[in-house]
Amino acid sequence: MVDGSLEEDKFKYYVVQDAIYLTDFANCLKILGDKACKERPQDQDRLYSLARGAEEDEKELHRSFFKKWNISDVNDDGTTVKAMPNTLLYTSYMLRIVSTRPYAEGLSVLLPCFWVYMHVGKCMLEMRKRMGDAVERIPQFDAWIDMYASVEFEKEVRDYISMVDVVAKDANEETLERMQDHFITSCKLEHMFWDQAEGLMQWPDFKG
Repeated sequence: MVDGSLEEDKFKYYVVQDAIYLTDFANCLKILGDKACKERPQDQDRLYSLARGAEEDEKELHRSFFKKWNISDVNDDGTTVKAMPNTLLYTSYMLRIVSTRPYAEGLSVLLPCFWVYMHVGKCMLEMRKRMGDAVERIPQFDAWIDMYASVEFEKEVRDYISMVDVVAKDANEETLERMQDHFITSCKLEHMFWDQAEGLMQWPDFKG
């Protein structure tokens, strides 16, 4: 993205899949917000706020891209664009953990998404500064970098990390191990989610 060499079709694929992902990610945050009522009431409003941020601010960025590209996450026949394999794998895992496992484990499974995007955004911002005006890139690349390298997004990430740190401090060894397992698994799924755009991954066609 930073040097402008990323093929636009691959970025479009990623953006459509990310819009699908964000819907489920926001739902996960809402579920955690509901659980916080009993577990950590002081976190409930912030979790709901983060869910709105995913649904409104981040998806608004995607909608602006859709408008510019004249594309949609809805097919011509009115059906919703399907989640590709690694999108479905990632979102299904998150939803299962936040829905069926304790609050602390649910917090940990969502952490990589926050943390990875902030880290990548800031790294890309520094690379962009070093390159200066010598590189041309499509405006959507810069808008993406600006979003995830922003002070506002960093504030959201730091708030979420603080919530995870608090529950981890009071967790027993078994819970900490499970939180770590979920964190690592989500990091792997995050990589797989991004990597599927490189090959424009599709579902197998069994229609014959």
